[in-house]
Amino acid sequence: MKPSPAGPSAEACKAAGQDEKSCPMCQACGDSAGPGPKPAPGPGSGLASGSGSGPGAVSGPRPDSGAMSAPGPKPSTVPGPGPKQGILGPEVRSSTVTGSSPVTGSSPGPAAMSPKPAPSQGPASGAGSTPEPKTAPVPGPGVGSGPSRDSGTGPKTSEPTAASTPAPQQKAQTAPTKAPRQKVLVTGGGGYLGFSLGSTLARSGIYVILLDLRRPQWELCPGTEFIQADVRDEAALYRVLEGVDCVFHVASYGMSGAEKLQKEKIESINVGGTKLVIDVCVRRQVPRLVYTSTVNVAFGGKPIEQGNEDSVPYFPLEQHMDHYSRTKAIADQLILMANGTPLPGGGILRTCVLRPPGIYGPEEQRHLPRVAGHIKKRLFLFRFGGHKTRMNWVHVHNLVQAHVLAAEALTAAKAYVASGQAYYINDGESVNLFEWMAPLFEKLGYSQPWLQVPTSLVYLTAIIMEYLHLALRPLFSLPPLLTRSEVCSVAVTHTFQIAKARTQLGYAPEKFSFADVVEHYVQSTRRQHRSSTVRTLLLPLLWLLLLLGLLALALHFLDLQPSVF
Repeated sequence: MKPSPAGPSAEACKAAGQDEKSCPMCQACGDSAGPGPKPAPGPGSGLASGSGSGPGAVSGPRPDSGAMSAPGPKPSTVPGPGPKQGILGPEVRSSTVTGSSPVTGSSPGPAAMSPKPAPSQGPASGAGSTPEPKTAPVPGPGVGSGPSRDSGTGPKTSEPTAASTPAPQQKAQTAPTKAPRQKVLVTGGGGYLGFSLGSTLARSGIYVILLDLRRPQWELCPGTEFIQADVRDEAALYRVLEGVDCVFHVASYGMSGAEKLQKEKIESINVGGTKLVIDVCVRRQVPRLVYTSTVNVAFGGKPIEQGNEDSVPYFPLEQHMDHYSRTKAIADQLILMANGTPLPGGGILRTCVLRPPGIYGPEEQRHLPRVAGHIKKRLFLFRFGGHKTRMNWVHVHNLVQAHVLAAEALTAAKAYVASGQAYYINDGESVNLFEWMAPLFEKLGYSQPWLQVPTSLVYLTAIIMEYLHLALRPLFSLPPLLTRSEVCSVAVTHTFQIAKARTQLGYAPEKFSFADVVEHYVQSTRRQHRSSTVRTLLLPLLWLLLLLGLLALALHFLDLQPSVF
């Protein structure tokens, strides 16, 4: 099997519990195509006869969804730039007040800048479009509004002319109007990446819905709404997806630690939740879907040096060491297979996939606190893996940038360049884990690990820890220090190029220092420690004051009692 990012294999259907005939993605690809890759229509391609959907069709009843008709050649009479583009699509639309079409020589307004619909679309290609009434041409600059003195058709200058009222004409007035506010959904919006992405989009003027089972620990910024719901809840998804222009499917489960061993929950969220998101997106006529995948769909313990989207296939599903990587690979393929699915109201669903490595940044709550906890417990007195072992990381701001650019690249304004594509996303640098984390040891006041332990011994220990965790889970939780897949991630080189994301998306990662992130973490934990110390000191004092108050009240009560002697 060599599935490419644009061409998932039939294994994803089988792993998801469906055969080729029952899988809705396979059915969408055609009767005889099977579950293989469905070629996404390229920009500017014509519509299939009688299909009513394609790159040139406006997706659904929302003219502001970003899936507009493919741009054709621009008329030479239209000067100046086209419509201003927003963060996820066109930000300014033109609205014709009365219906005459522009004529040659007239002053071109924003309506003249919109791309010409394909001939096969007909008058009903755009949702809400109506035939325009025929009216007299409206002359523009350089065209006289009355008869010319030299034309010979009007009255002579020597002849008296009666003052006549010109015939009323319908003027085609174009006025740029702000498009309706865009609306997006971020699944997993209570997590670090989902919340950061939603906040960035909201600050750009987009209305953002954050959906998650857990509430964000940060304060919501204006323009965001949090809805507490499960990504596997079909009714909740259907409600929140009404009027949504783009979905960022970030939610997942089982990334690290003891979570990696909960097979059923990982399967139901990562695969079942993704299938449900795709299905509801189609039913709700959502034109764009961006999925947050992982480099683990291609990495399974074998070295990869500067791999790219074309040279590295999916790692065989049956050979993955953990359920998270396997289910993310299935979901990755399902998302790409869904690209090009016709939407009920016209247009098609366009999808793309981003594959990041580990995420770091200020207030990150998963990787850094866990490693710091192990260091404080003196569990990282040793190191393993070679000094030349390399891996990638991505700062949260760079990953947010990639998501925003990917959503833009699924619009007609960007020629749908990301449609059906996968992209590796990282900071553009490869590092050795123990060298990269040196600032963390230093800031915490611990020496770096100096004892070199064979990787095979660490791997064997990880296997024992996994089995002990599963065996003792009914009694109590014993989180494993490391899992097998985490050992491989540290000890085996796996690096990926980001040239495709740079070229097609315009991705330009900024430079960030891990030492700055560590400094932020150390300061925040010190503040938490000081506050917890204050609470610890105040609690006995409050108890003492309470006891003294009760004692004073008791003495006062006894003094008021009448004497019985």
